Amino acid sequence: MSAAARPLPAEPMSPLGQLLRQRIGAEGAISVYDFVDVCLYDARHGYYRVREPLGRDGDFITSPEISQIFGELIGLWAVETWRAMGAPAQVSLIELGPGRGTLMADALRASRVAPDFQKACSLHLVETSAPLRDQQWRNLEPFGLKIRWYDALEQVGPGPAIVIANEFFDALPVQQFVRLADGWQERCVVLDADDAFAFGVAPAATAPPAGAPTDAEDGEIFELRPGGDEVIAQLARRGADHPMSALVIDYGHLASACGDTLQAVRHHGRADPLGAPGETDLTAHVDFAALARSACAAGLQVWQPLEQRAFLLSLGLAQRCAQLEAAAGDAGKLGVRAGAHRLVDPDQMGTLFKVMAIGSANLPAPPAFEHAWDGGAHGGLAAR
Repeated sequence: MSAAARPLPAEPMSPLGQLLRQRIGAEGAISVYDFVDVCLYDARHGYYRVREPLGRDGDFITSPEISQIFGELIGLWAVETWRAMGAPAQVSLIELGPGRGTLMADALRASRVAPDFQKACSLHLVETSAPLRDQQWRNLEPFGLKIRWYDALEQVGPGPAIVIANEFFDALPVQQFVRLADGWQERCVVLDADDAFAFGVAPAATAPPAGAPTDAEDGEIFELRPGGDEVIAQLARRGADHPMSALVIDYGHLASACGDTLQAVRHHGRADPLGAPGETDLTAHVDFAALARSACAAGLQVWQPLEQRAFLLSLGLAQRCAQLEAAAGDAGKLGVRAGAHRLVDPDQMGTLFKVMAIGSANLPAPPAFEHAWDGGAHGGLAAR
């Protein structure tokens, strides 16, 4: 065999991978849900607990890091939403999974046009990563607001609230079920003959997962996200006694359907979901129809989701882009334009990403939204 054809040595198993391999060897197969949950949130080795995933030196980049316009428009959205609530004297501005604090910094800067809003605000960040909390503090401390951090939304105290969840739900672990000849079986992670991680199925059949198509064919995969339902339940509890409006922005689909959307990203490229546990970002597409059904069942209002392109353009992305281009001069114009274009280009983030508003009963439609969800034909989302 020539040197050029010689295979590369296998990457050493990560510390968390070694622990998972020992667990499976001792206890048997574990569900995909448990595997993803441990990979992302293990207290000592979990990806979101100890790593800094964002930016050029991380594994991926999000909309707030691409263009300041994204966070600025959400800041103005929050101001108008607060006014629609009746401009309460105190309002909790809550962000779930706030990254490096970039979105919130841009939002707070833009909201300076409404001093009364900033005076009413207290800032609450749901973040489990210690390194990211440090970056959030550095980015947000100059705004002079009191900042509190939490491990979970349920820890945030009651009161009127505006909740921002940008690329949060996609990072919650999914359950996967495989349709086989004798019914549905949960997808698992096992060890193969070479002691490597591989996908398998639980030995016993299970009841059809909620929302799964009745005509699913053998081998098709259906996904559930239990953590998403729990977050919706927490929003409903908040909205039962006080006005609450939440903005969910994520990549995903508008109708519940079969499909394996579990994916891994490392160093800004696709990776093996079973490779390098704890050192790779694992996500799955958001089922917006499932979230909407859960919210409606909990007594919340749901507004017909928009593609990110339509949402940002309706809030004034083009006008803000023109302002920034004029201020940037010739040297900075291309950067401003490229960032804004990436957010709304149908071939990039413009249509893959969706935006859905969820709110407590009796609130008017928030900015950019017009139609309430009516239940949707075939489990999808359709305007009323």
